Amino acid sequence: MSEILRVGIAGLGTVGAAVARLLRRQAEALTARTGRQIVLAGVSARDAAKDRDADLSGAEFFPDPVKLASSPAIDLFVELIGGSEGPARASVETALAHGKAVVTANKALLAAHGLHLAALAEENHAALAFEASVAGGIPIVKTLREGLAGNSIERVYGILNGTCNYILSRMEQEQLSFEECLKEAQRLGYAEADPTFDIGGFDTAHKLAILTSLAFGTRIAAGAIDIEG
Repeated sequence: MSEILRVGIAGLGTVGAAVARLLRRQAEALTARTGRQIVLAGVSARDAAKDRDADLSGAEFFPDPVKLASSPAIDLFVELIGGSEGPARASVETALAHGKAVVTANKALLAAHGLHLAALAEENHAALAFEASVAGGIPIVKTLREGLAGNSIERVYGILNGTCNYILSRMEQEQLSFEECLKEAQRLGYAEADPTFDIGGFDTAHKLAILTSLAFGTRIAAGAIDIEG
């Protein structure tokens, strides 16, 4: 068996804590599938004392995600902070500059700085993985990068936002109003208390900027995409 893969997670919100739980719960299965033991070696979050219903024992706590990203105690850096600037960008750049593999679901970061980060990863012989940033359940990123590499893609279209997908489906199937569906989506936790980022088209614009780059080899800023909402 290969040597241990030491993982560091920055951001222990809903997604980050779930990843930490998965690494513990699926430890044996992950080892069997990858041929390598994967351990949670470090974490970074705003509040070290907060109960996240996740076993973080054995993982070193870093108040600063950039310090975690550069730590020799980890081999792979998982960025789940969010945002296109600040600690998210700084920590990902630091990890790549140190030759560490990076996994991120941060569509805002990739839409704004994806090409720069890809170049930084290539320069330092580091992997940059971002399948979860756009339609991770399909999946689409690996499909475009590898499976369809020999194809000429003419267009990309679809419903790229889960909140909008829920609302549009309910409106079509049950003839409900937009307001009714949005209220129900918020009650179920599918939509934020302030749903502007989702229903305003901003989330979709970030995802479309990433898909456009992958599908057509072009660079389009998310802010340059026309949105309605």
